[in-house]
Amino acid sequence: MQLRQLSLINYKNFESKELAFDAKINCFVGANGIGKTNILDAIYHLCFGKSYFNPVSSQNIRHGSDFFVIDGTFEKENREEKIVCSLKKNNKKIIKRNGKAYDRFADHIGLLPLVIISPADRDLIIEGSETRRKFIDGVISQSDKSYLQNLINYNKVVSQRNALLKYFAANRTFNKDTLAVYDEQMHTYGSEIFKKRTTFLESFIPIFQEQYKAITGNTENVSLTYESKLKSNDLLSLLSKSLDKDRALQYTSVGVHKDDLSFEISEYPIKKFGSQGQQKSFLIALKFAQFHFMKSQSGTTPILILDDIFDKLDENRVSHIITLVNNENFGQIFISDTHADRTESIVKKIHQSYKIFKL
Repeated sequence: MQLRQLSLINYKNFESKELAFDAKINCFVGANGIGKTNILDAIYHLCFGKSYFNPVSSQNIRHGSDFFVIDGTFEKENREEKIVCSLKKNNKKIIKRNGKAYDRFADHIGLLPLVIISPADRDLIIEGSETRRKFIDGVISQSDKSYLQNLINYNKVVSQRNALLKYFAANRTFNKDTLAVYDEQMHTYGSEIFKKRTTFLESFIPIFQEQYKAITGNTENVSLTYESKLKSNDLLSLLSKSLDKDRALQYTSVGVHKDDLSFEISEYPIKKFGSQGQQKSFLIALKFAQFHFMKSQSGTTPILILDDIFDKLDENRVSHIITLVNNENFGQIFISDTHADRTESIVKKIHQSYKIFKL
């Protein structure tokens, strides 16, 4: 799969921009703040229906304008896919595929597989569990529509259950039977989500460990561990045990919306004990594993975006990464960097056709 052309109107710092891309490697070089990452984010936006860096859609409209339009022409399996994403202030976002607007954005997920590697990924290590859950859910949802639907349903039920707990507290009342309806629904959807996450990680973890070794060229022991209370109890039992606590807190304190992934290096948390280079290699390995998993599931080679990833990596790790992408497993790649000379010397080593855009 590849993106042939991209057109931006009033997107972030661009009033108007037209770009035609190379089928293999496309590099954006220039000073910080000039808009390199904004172009990469526009590509992500077309594939996922939202920005990678700022999920508040209206904030992606250029200052002084009241709308944005992103227009892209993709080629997938010898078929053209024209995607247009537009938003007018105080209106709903519209995503069109080949001229037809989607009724539900969820139907667009998985059509155009893409993996982005960015400095913002550090949030996966330093932020709370929600960021890591979103990562797992995002990867699985790309190839499993029923998982995405279960997730949407589950989150809706949790919101309804939380609203009911608040209502009980505000009105000094309580009805166990009404709550039980939500508990049953949470159990149904949550159990399926837990099963799918468990199965996914069984396949994903070996790919991740293999990628880490390839990037670092050494044998540091890294691991991902899925943490979920559903490993030892079913969700109905957990909800029953936490009932008094949930009533006091006025929200649902147990369930798959509290699951987490622990990241470790040599059996210690990478957040505390990993160097900056080790953390960066860990995250790149995570995303390369995502790339290979998504490719095997969809049968389509995802687009790969490398946003400013060569900073803070030693030359050795950079050359390992270049070796990894310099094979037939990878398709179209987009790279951003502040150093034009560094970028050119890196892409020349990949031995593929390329285009450099100086912004």
